[in-house]
Amino acid sequence: MELLIMSRFRKMQAINRYYRITKFYAFLKDTTIKAAITLLVIGLILFGLEHFFLDFSVLLDNLIATYSPLGILSVFLISETFLGLIPPEIFIAWSAKTSEPLLLLLLLAALSYTGGIIAYMIGKYLYTFPIIRNHLEKKVARHIANLRKWGGFFVFVGAMLPVPHSIVSMACGLIKYNFNHYLLWALFRFLRFGIYAAVIFQLF
Repeated sequence: MELLIMSRFRKMQAINRYYRITKFYAFLKDTTIKAAITLLVIGLILFGLEHFFLDFSVLLDNLIATYSPLGILSVFLISETFLGLIPPEIFIAWSAKTSEPLLLLLLLAALSYTGGIIAYMIGKYLYTFPIIRNHLEKKVARHIANLRKWGGFFVFVGAMLPVPHSIVSMACGLIKYNFNHYLLWALFRFLRFGIYAAVIFQLF
């Protein structure tokens, strides 16, 4: 038993040393700070626009009245699959104004998770085309390098922090990162939506 504990302790020490050497902790710290600043800035901008220029409540009400939830959720899925073109915070704010905010928030998180899976599959499929693969690998070279260094922890960063989740997911597919491991780490996407909703729901 003691040998097993010592073995695991040494393994944890080795992992910790590796992440220090590869500057994962520094990267995580910087990205977390950027995420906190981004959330704060978004909150301040929304607060300022709401009180001095626009009535976001009216805009969101018009959005709800004009478009069906299915249409909005479909646009969100497309966005979360292809490069995260529309900030998820807008959709979280929309869900806050609906009659079933928690249900729709859960649907948004599930669709974001699903979009990541689709992006993974796209990356895996494009791997079979050398010209396209080489082009994409150059475009997301930094993410691929980080993924190869840090594995699942980088998927966690992509799920939780403002690193494009769909790009990280596609990079996973491009390098054929273990799919089951990807699915587990990407579950943190649900936690990310919960944390952001805790802030945004207070505004709306």
